[in-house]
Amino acid sequence: MVSMDVLEVSGGRQLSYRVSGPADGVPLIFHHGTPGAGTPIHVLERAAHARGLRLVTPSRPGYGGSGRLAGRSVADVVEDVEALVEALGTTRCLVAGWSGGGPHSLACAARVPEIAAALVIAGVAPFDGSGLDFMAGMGEEKLTEFATALGGETRLRPYLEVQRDYLREATAADILIGLSTLLPDVDRAVMTDEFGEDMAASFHEALVFGVDGWLDDDLAFVNPWGFDLDEISIPVMLWQGTADLMVPFSHGQWLAASVPGVVAHLEDGEGHLSIGVGAIERMLDELVRAGAIA
Repeated sequence: MVSMDVLEVSGGRQLSYRVSGPADGVPLIFHHGTPGAGTPIHVLERAAHARGLRLVTPSRPGYGGSGRLAGRSVADVVEDVEALVEALGTTRCLVAGWSGGGPHSLACAARVPEIAAALVIAGVAPFDGSGLDFMAGMGEEKLTEFATALGGETRLRPYLEVQRDYLREATAADILIGLSTLLPDVDRAVMTDEFGEDMAASFHEALVFGVDGWLDDDLAFVNPWGFDLDEISIPVMLWQGTADLMVPFSHGQWLAASVPGVVAHLEDGEGHLSIGVGAIERMLDELVRAGAIA
Protein backbone atom coordinates (compact mmCIF):
# COMPACT_ATOMS: atom_id res chain seq x y z
CA MET A 1 0.00 0.00 0.00
CA VAL A 2 1.29 3.45 -0.96
CA SER A 3 -0.56 6.71 -0.48
CA MET A 4 0.11 10.45 -0.44
CA ASP A 5 -2.00 12.33 2.07
CA VAL A 6 -2.44 15.87 3.35
CA LEU A 7 -3.35 16.63 6.94
CA GLU A 8 -4.56 19.97 8.28
CA VAL A 9 -2.54 20.88 11.38
CA SER A 10 -2.36 23.85 13.75
CA GLY A 11 -3.03 27.24 12.22
CA GLY A 12 -4.70 25.65 9.20
CA ARG A 13 -1.37 24.59 7.69
CA GLN A 14 -1.20 21.63 5.33
CA LEU A 15 1.14 18.78 6.23
CA SER A 16 1.96 16.49 3.31
CA TYR A 17 3.04 12.92 4.07
CA ARG A 18 3.63 9.62 2.33
CA VAL A 19 2.61 6.22 3.69
CA SER A 20 3.81 2.86 2.37
CA GLY A 21 3.79 -0.71 3.61
CA PRO A 22 1.30 -2.96 5.39
CA ALA A 23 -1.86 -1.19 6.54
CA ASP A 24 -1.73 -3.00 9.87
CA GLY A 25 2.01 -2.42 10.40
CA VAL A 26 3.45 -0.44 13.30
CA PRO A 27 4.20 3.05 11.93
CA LEU A 28 7.80 4.16 11.52
CA ILE A 29 7.72 7.96 11.24
CA PHE A 30 10.78 9.01 9.25
CA HIS A 31 12.19 12.55 9.27
CA HIS A 32 14.04 13.36 6.05
CA GLY A 33 17.25 15.33 5.65
CA THR A 34 17.91 18.98 4.82
CA PRO A 35 16.81 19.85 2.21
CA GLY A 36 14.38 17.01 1.63
CA ALA A 37 10.78 15.87 1.39
CA GLY A 38 8.56 12.87 1.90
CA THR A 39 9.65 11.09 -1.27
CA PRO A 40 10.69 7.41 -1.39
CA ILE A 41 14.08 6.19 -0.22
CA HIS A 42 13.74 2.73 -1.65
CA VAL A 43 16.45 1.06 0.43
CA LEU A 44 14.68 2.31 3.56
CA GLU A 45 11.24 1.30 2.27
CA ARG A 46 12.32 -2.26 1.53
CA ALA A 47 13.94 -2.67 4.93
CA ALA A 48 10.92 -1.21 6.76
CA HIS A 49 8.36 -3.29 4.86
CA ALA A 50 10.38 -6.48 5.35
CA ARG A 51 10.01 -5.93 9.09
CA GLY A 52 6.27 -5.37 8.86
CA LEU A 53 6.54 -1.62 9.44
CA ARG A 54 4.34 1.03 7.86
CA LEU A 55 6.71 3.78 6.71
CA VAL A 56 5.32 7.30 7.21
CA THR A 57 7.36 10.21 5.84
CA PRO A 58 6.05 13.75 6.37
CA SER A 59 7.51 16.71 4.51
CA ARG A 60 8.51 19.30 7.12
CA PRO A 61 6.84 22.73 6.93
CA GLY A 62 7.93 24.70 3.87
CA TYR A 63 8.99 21.63 1.90
CA GLY A 64 7.00 20.20 -1.01
CA GLY A 65 3.28 20.33 -0.29
CA SER A 66 3.63 21.25 3.41
CA GLY A 67 2.77 24.83 4.36
CA ARG A 68 5.45 26.99 5.94
CA LEU A 69 5.76 27.58 9.68
CA ALA A 70 8.05 30.62 9.79
CA GLY A 71 10.35 30.87 12.79
CA ARG A 72 9.83 27.24 13.78
CA SER A 73 12.12 25.54 16.25
CA VAL A 74 13.09 21.87 16.16
CA ALA A 75 10.59 21.23 18.96
CA ASP A 76 7.71 22.50 16.81
CA VAL A 77 7.80 19.19 14.95
CA VAL A 78 6.16 17.59 17.99
CA GLU A 79 2.76 19.18 17.39
CA ASP A 80 2.74 18.07 13.76
CA VAL A 81 3.75 14.51 14.65
CA GLU A 82 1.12 14.30 17.38
CA ALA A 83 -1.50 15.28 14.77
CA LEU A 84 -0.06 12.69 12.40
CA VAL A 85 -0.14 9.98 15.08
CA GLU A 86 -3.80 10.78 15.75
CA ALA A 87 -4.62 10.64 12.03
CA LEU A 88 -2.89 7.27 11.75
CA GLY A 89 -4.97 5.95 14.64
CA THR A 90 -1.98 4.41 16.38
CA THR A 91 -1.02 4.18 20.05
CA ARG A 92 2.53 2.93 19.47
CA CYS A 93 5.08 3.82 16.82
CA LEU A 94 8.77 4.25 16.09
CA VAL A 95 10.64 7.32 14.87
CA ALA A 96 13.81 7.83 12.84
CA GLY A 97 15.65 10.79 11.34
CA TRP A 98 18.60 11.10 8.97
CA SER A 99 20.87 14.16 8.95
CA GLY A 100 18.66 17.24 9.46
CA GLY A 101 15.91 14.82 10.46
CA GLY A 102 17.98 13.65 13.42
CA PRO A 103 17.13 16.53 15.78
CA HIS A 104 13.45 16.15 14.85
CA SER A 105 13.59 12.46 15.74
CA LEU A 106 15.07 13.39 19.13
CA ALA A 107 12.32 15.98 19.72
CA CYS A 108 9.71 13.29 19.11
CA ALA A 109 11.59 10.90 21.40
CA ALA A 110 11.40 13.53 24.12
CA ARG A 111 7.80 14.66 23.77
CA VAL A 112 5.57 12.33 21.75
CA PRO A 113 4.25 9.71 24.20
CA GLU A 114 3.34 7.15 21.52
CA ILE A 115 6.97 6.83 20.41
CA ALA A 116 8.49 3.57 21.69
CA ALA A 117 12.06 3.97 20.38
CA ALA A 118 14.04 6.37 18.20
CA LEU A 119 16.81 6.17 15.61
CA VAL A 120 19.20 8.98 14.63
CA ILE A 121 21.32 8.52 11.49
CA ALA A 122 24.18 11.02 11.09
CA GLY A 123 22.12 13.60 12.94
CA VAL A 124 22.93 17.23 13.62
CA ALA A 125 23.88 18.13 17.21
CA PRO A 126 22.82 21.39 18.94
CA PHE A 127 24.66 24.51 17.81
CA ASP A 128 24.97 25.58 21.45
CA GLY A 129 26.11 22.15 22.66
CA SER A 130 28.61 22.57 25.46
CA GLY A 131 32.13 21.91 24.19
CA LEU A 132 31.01 21.31 20.58
CA ASP A 133 32.57 23.25 17.70
CA PHE A 134 29.51 22.95 15.46
CA MET A 135 31.18 23.65 12.12
CA ALA A 136 34.57 21.99 12.63
CA GLY A 137 35.08 19.22 10.10
CA MET A 138 32.34 20.26 7.66
CA GLY A 139 32.95 20.35 3.93
CA GLU A 140 33.16 23.73 2.22
CA GLU A 141 29.51 23.98 1.12
CA LYS A 142 28.22 23.32 4.64
CA LEU A 143 30.69 25.74 6.21
CA THR A 144 29.42 28.47 3.90
CA GLU A 145 25.78 27.54 4.45
CA PHE A 146 25.89 27.65 8.24
CA ALA A 147 28.12 30.74 8.37
CA THR A 148 25.48 32.44 6.23
CA ALA A 149 22.65 31.11 8.43
CA LEU A 150 24.20 32.90 11.40
CA GLY A 151 23.36 36.16 9.59
CA GLY A 152 19.63 35.36 9.71
CA GLU A 153 17.01 35.07 7.00
CA THR A 154 18.02 38.19 5.08
CA ARG A 155 21.46 36.75 4.40
CA LEU A 156 20.50 33.10 4.13
CA ARG A 157 17.60 33.31 1.68
CA PRO A 158 19.60 34.73 -1.28
CA TYR A 159 22.30 32.11 -0.74
CA LEU A 160 19.80 29.24 -0.72
CA GLU A 161 17.98 30.62 -3.76
CA VAL A 162 21.21 30.21 -5.74
CA GLN A 163 21.55 26.63 -4.50
CA ARG A 164 17.91 25.94 -5.40
CA ASP A 165 18.50 27.01 -8.99
CA TYR A 166 21.04 24.20 -9.23
CA LEU A 167 19.37 21.47 -7.17
CA ARG A 168 15.74 21.77 -8.26
CA GLU A 169 16.45 19.85 -11.48
CA ALA A 170 19.80 18.24 -10.62
CA THR A 171 20.49 14.64 -11.58
CA ALA A 172 22.48 12.27 -9.39
CA ALA A 173 25.53 13.03 -11.55
CA ASP A 174 24.97 16.77 -11.05
CA ILE A 175 24.79 16.29 -7.28
CA LEU A 176 28.13 14.49 -7.29
CA ILE A 177 29.68 17.54 -8.92
CA GLY A 178 27.81 20.23 -7.00
CA LEU A 179 28.37 18.69 -3.57
CA SER A 180 31.91 17.51 -4.25
CA THR A 181 33.40 18.90 -1.01
CA LEU A 182 30.75 17.05 1.02
CA LEU A 183 31.11 13.60 -0.51
CA PRO A 184 34.07 11.42 0.43
CA ASP A 185 34.71 8.40 -1.78
CA VAL A 186 32.61 6.15 0.47
CA ASP A 187 29.58 8.39 -0.09
CA ARG A 188 30.22 8.86 -3.79
CA ALA A 189 30.12 5.07 -4.14
CA VAL A 190 26.45 4.91 -3.06
CA MET A 191 25.33 7.88 -5.16
CA THR A 192 24.58 5.66 -8.13
CA ASP A 193 21.47 4.18 -9.70
CA GLU A 194 18.55 3.94 -7.29
CA PHE A 195 19.83 5.88 -4.27
CA GLY A 196 21.25 8.70 -6.37
CA GLU A 197 17.91 9.03 -8.15
CA ASP A 198 16.07 8.97 -4.81
CA MET A 199 18.25 11.79 -3.47
CA ALA A 200 17.70 13.89 -6.59
CA ALA A 201 13.92 13.33 -6.42
CA SER A 202 13.89 14.41 -2.77
CA PHE A 203 15.68 17.66 -3.65
CA HIS A 204 13.28 18.33 -6.53
CA GLU A 205 10.18 17.89 -4.37
CA ALA A 206 11.67 19.79 -1.42
CA LEU A 207 12.41 22.88 -3.49
CA VAL A 208 9.48 22.84 -5.91
CA PHE A 209 7.87 25.95 -4.37
CA GLY A 210 10.95 27.66 -2.96
CA VAL A 211 13.52 27.47 -0.17
CA ASP A 212 11.31 28.13 2.88
CA GLY A 213 11.72 24.65 4.37
CA TRP A 214 15.49 24.62 3.90
CA LEU A 215 15.82 28.12 5.30
CA ASP A 216 13.70 27.36 8.36
CA ASP A 217 15.61 24.12 9.00
CA ASP A 218 18.96 25.89 8.96
CA LEU A 219 17.76 28.70 11.21
CA ALA A 220 16.30 26.15 13.63
CA PHE A 221 19.65 24.34 13.78
CA VAL A 222 21.65 27.45 14.75
CA ASN A 223 19.11 28.45 17.40
CA PRO A 224 17.95 26.66 20.58
CA TRP A 225 16.04 23.48 19.77
CA GLY A 226 13.24 24.19 22.23
CA PHE A 227 13.55 21.02 24.30
CA ASP A 228 16.16 19.36 26.53
CA LEU A 229 17.79 16.04 25.70
CA ASP A 230 17.31 15.11 29.35
CA GLU A 231 13.58 14.82 28.58
CA ILE A 232 14.26 11.63 26.62
CA SER A 233 13.44 8.45 28.51
CA ILE A 234 12.92 5.92 25.68
CA PRO A 235 15.60 3.88 23.86
CA VAL A 236 17.59 5.88 21.28
CA MET A 237 19.95 4.37 18.70
CA LEU A 238 22.60 6.62 17.16
CA TRP A 239 24.70 5.88 14.05
CA GLN A 240 27.51 8.16 12.86
CA GLY A 241 30.53 7.72 10.56
CA THR A 242 34.03 9.10 10.98
CA ALA A 243 34.27 10.17 7.31
CA ASP A 244 31.10 12.33 7.34
CA LEU A 245 31.68 15.79 5.81
CA MET A 246 28.04 16.98 5.99
CA VAL A 247 27.48 16.36 9.70
CA PRO A 248 30.93 15.91 11.24
CA PHE A 249 31.83 12.92 13.39
CA SER A 250 32.12 15.23 16.39
CA HIS A 251 28.33 15.71 16.29
CA GLY A 252 27.83 11.98 16.73
CA GLN A 253 30.38 11.88 19.53
CA TRP A 254 28.66 14.77 21.29
CA LEU A 255 25.20 13.19 21.02
CA ALA A 256 26.58 9.82 22.14
CA ALA A 257 27.80 11.51 25.32
CA SER A 258 24.66 13.62 25.84
CA VAL A 259 21.52 11.63 24.99
CA PRO A 260 20.36 9.65 28.04
CA GLY A 261 20.78 5.90 27.63
CA VAL A 262 21.75 6.13 23.95
CA VAL A 263 23.18 3.11 22.14
CA ALA A 264 25.81 4.63 19.86
CA HIS A 265 27.40 3.09 16.77
CA LEU A 266 30.37 5.28 15.82
CA GLU A 267 31.53 3.63 12.61
CA ASP A 268 35.07 3.98 11.30
CA GLY A 269 35.30 4.97 7.63
CA GLU A 270 31.59 5.51 7.05
CA GLY A 271 30.21 8.70 5.50
CA HIS A 272 26.97 10.64 5.71
CA LEU A 273 25.20 8.56 3.06
CA SER A 274 27.05 5.26 3.16
CA ILE A 275 26.21 4.59 6.80
CA GLY A 276 22.47 4.76 6.14
CA VAL A 277 22.51 2.83 2.88
CA GLY A 278 24.83 0.11 4.16
CA ALA A 279 23.50 -0.39 7.69
CA ILE A 280 19.77 0.31 7.40
CA GLU A 281 18.72 -3.30 8.00
CA ARG A 282 20.83 -3.54 11.17
CA MET A 283 19.48 -0.17 12.27
CA LEU A 284 15.85 -1.21 11.89
CA ASP A 285 16.42 -4.60 13.53
CA GLU A 286 17.83 -2.79 16.55
CA LEU A 287 15.06 -0.18 16.53
CA VAL A 288 12.32 -2.82 16.40
CA ARG A 289 13.91 -4.77 19.26
CA ALA A 290 14.37 -1.65 21.37
CA GLY A 291 10.75 -0.64 20.83
CA ALA A 292 9.56 -4.15 21.72
CA ILE A 293 7.64 -4.26 18.43
CA ALA A 294 6.74 -7.83 17.51
